[in-house]
Amino acid sequence: MKSRHRTGLPIADGDLHGGPRTQRTLVTPREPTIGVLALQGDVAEHLDAFRQLGVSARRVRRPEELLAIDGLVIPGGESTAIGRLLDVFDLRRTLLERLSTGMPAYGSCAGMILLSSGILDGRADQQPLGAIDITVRRNAFGRQASSFEAGLDITGITGGPLRVAFIRAPWVEQFGGQVEVLASVGDHAVAVRQGSVLATAFHSELGGDFRLHQMFLEMVHSRKARRSADEGDVQQIDVQADDEGGDQHRGR
Repeated sequence: MKSRHRTGLPIADGDLHGGPRTQRTLVTPREPTIGVLALQGDVAEHLDAFRQLGVSARRVRRPEELLAIDGLVIPGGESTAIGRLLDVFDLRRTLLERLSTGMPAYGSCAGMILLSSGILDGRADQQPLGAIDITVRRNAFGRQASSFEAGLDITGITGGPLRVAFIRAPWVEQFGGQVEVLASVGDHAVAVRQGSVLATAFHSELGGDFRLHQMFLEMVHSRKARRSADEGDVQQIDVQADDEGGDQHRGR
């Protein structure tokens, strides 16, 4: 009987006590699919960042597209506009369901505001997604004229400071005990993580340094690998030995 190994290592079929091996199965997780919420904001810049990393990301505008991805980026832009468009495009319920089941998400600037659990200086009708236990203040660093660039040391990212842009950026006023602060400016957290959710007050997609996107990719890969091990969401490749002892591959 053919056996399946959940961790992706090869298993030999046949006699386990030294008999001839005729077949083995290699089981590997399928490559994860990254989506960028494409309602408003820096969508093209995030898509290009992943392209620079050799990853094909896709635009997400419909509920069925949310169901087909393994990780989502919510870009910088106008948090109030993106929030309204979530309802116009009937995306909010599906997005909340995906986030509640652990789908990795990364929000930059407006994306941080949307992923938060509370918003200060926001519109009265603004409803955050509650995916990470933080309260943020909109436009905390000032209006457009106060925008600036900075080099930040970010926990988990090696190779020196990451060059980022603060454009009408929020900051974190409060955060829960399970939130990890990855970077701060002054007394305020500007990059945080809780479980599979990453959020930054700044734009990481504009400076040409995509190490934060690489961090998010690693989060998605890790989540995908765990789910593959638990659920058997894998790609299976049969390897059959020929008469000369060589291997013949057959993919599934």
